[in-house]
Amino acid sequence: MQRALTGALCLAAVASLAVGQAPPAPESSYVLGPGDELVIRALDAEEIAEKPVRIDLAGYIRLPLVGRVKAGGLTVEQLTAELTTRLKQYILEPDVAVSVTQFRSQPVSVIGAVKQPGVVQLEGRKTLVEILSQAGGLAPDAGYTVTITRRLEYGRIPLPGARDDESGRYSIAEIELNPVMEARNPQGNIEIRPYDVISVPRAELVYVIGQVKRSGGFALKEKESITVLQALALAEGLERVSAPQAARILRQPPGGGQRVEIAVNVKHILEGKAPDVPLQAQDILFIPISAAKAATLRAVEAAIQIGTGVVIWRR
Repeated sequence: MQRALTGALCLAAVASLAVGQAPPAPESSYVLGPGDELVIRALDAEEIAEKPVRIDLAGYIRLPLVGRVKAGGLTVEQLTAELTTRLKQYILEPDVAVSVTQFRSQPVSVIGAVKQPGVVQLEGRKTLVEILSQAGGLAPDAGYTVTITRRLEYGRIPLPGARDDESGRYSIAEIELNPVMEARNPQGNIEIRPYDVISVPRAELVYVIGQVKRSGGFALKEKESITVLQALALAEGLERVSAPQAARILRQPPGGGQRVEIAVNVKHILEGKAPDVPLQAQDILFIPISAAKAATLRAVEAAIQIGTGVVIWRR
């Protein structure tokens, strides 16, 4: 069944995708690194003010009484224990609390067909779906697969078909989004690691515009091709005032340039008097209204190029 992609991953979908995954860990399990900003509270130690402290490039922080402390590579819980041990030289029962106010040491890049592409910071353990949600969700024209690139120092990606790149520095894997989003493949909702690059390609589209019941762009699955009749089925058929015998396909020639018009008698195809016609990615199938003017065709092409008012449908 087709459905319009809203672009944002709903909370219910995210919850269902977490089936079979470990729940996100609290802040105490977050591994600290250079650039993270901390606030440290210590009762009975007035020298340690509750001021932001940033971990330097070498992974250290400097505090009164305890001096220079290695924080990078430790969890919040481990750093708390280390500071507590050091303060025992001055305080009988130190009460230390460490909180992270800025996460900057574990970036993840999310690029491609998402609503807010850019860099997302990991805050504890996050899954693929959670990171996509932080990037605003999928764009309407998102494809059906996602590619993940990971530094080998963080391990190989635990997905079937994962491979190392030619340099031997990265693990690369592709995964289909639909089974993950529909909770048919919860194992695919893998944990994301620092410096991962998540790339969501844009889908190839076929447009059906004009006198059809549901006009717009229809996203093609990977390696999928459809015909005129299949495209009409996706558009839920013709309107009563349509002129299918005067239909046109607008096709982009190789190398770009102005689209060419290809006449197609959809009426004859529907009646079995003519063979079905295969469509190519980015084709526009235009079904005119009876006695429509040729100018309408160009207006449709302009609307597609501008990208306004065109609904993208996914299956």
